[in-house]
Amino acid sequence: MQDIVRIFCEVDDFCKVFERYCNQRITLLPSKNGSKAKKISFCHSKQLSLSEVMTITIYFHLSHYRTFKHYYNEYVKKQLKAYFPRLVSYNRFVELMQEALFPLIVYTQKARLGKCSGISFIDSTTLDVCHNRRIHNHKVFEGIATRGKSSTGWFYGFKLHITINECGEILSFYLTDAATDDRNENVIDVLTKNLYGKLFGDKGYLSAKLFERLYDRGIQLFTKLKSNMKNKLIRLEDKLLLRKRAVIESVNDFLKNVCQIEHTRHRSFANFCTNLVAGIAAYSFLPKKPSITDRFALGLGS
Repeated sequence: MQDIVRIFCEVDDFCKVFERYCNQRITLLPSKNGSKAKKISFCHSKQLSLSEVMTITIYFHLSHYRTFKHYYNEYVKKQLKAYFPRLVSYNRFVELMQEALFPLIVYTQKARLGKCSGISFIDSTTLDVCHNRRIHNHKVFEGIATRGKSSTGWFYGFKLHITINECGEILSFYLTDAATDDRNENVIDVLTKNLYGKLFGDKGYLSAKLFERLYDRGIQLFTKLKSNMKNKLIRLEDKLLLRKRAVIESVNDFLKNVCQIEHTRHRSFANFCTNLVAGIAAYSFLPKKPSITDRFALGLGS
């Protein structure tokens, strides 16, 4: 239970600062009688606080339960009752989860992302929302999700683009439709906003224009060459790091199979976004992440 206590303490500290900041910076229109604006509240419940809702939502992705309903009714209500004595019904909690989406995004972006060390990896992964045979009958993401093609074939859903450092910490993430190219300039600009040094990607990021765009910003892009391209000399250190690019694929695997950011049981787009962001936040709490640990073997020094 130490994990959930740690998560709650960190989330609660953030929520106190976040709500104080919002009430200081955001002003609501006064009523006609001239009364003062009401304080902003992101969780309209007299029973559960915003930090409690966010903690329960994040901890689901570390609990190894496959469905949130089973997790909430069988685990939270029974085994975590002492930690959350004012629990609401499952249906009401699902509503509170969606109300807590914006603070959850801010918390993940500001408090749970890693720091760039000069060595970064970039990749994208598919997020299927239904089986290909059920696309025509799928209604939840109608008009939002799109069809795309990856190395494993066609899929229906979205793409999650991420960058990580050599320690396996997520540095940035970006959600797009399934048809978005990995080399899209807007996506790359967001993902590399706070990066510097060397960036390693797969062949999907091979582009002279993209290389020059990043180089002008102090970022050197390394990718493997296609079979019909001439080989270029690169430093041994960079060649070894390029071979270690698969570490980001392990991170994607952790996000999908451990933190469960991908499943086909969503009932709304807001529910999908909450599940995704909470899964990314939960990943940051994992004690062991896929990483490149032997820096000496790579010639990187201490």
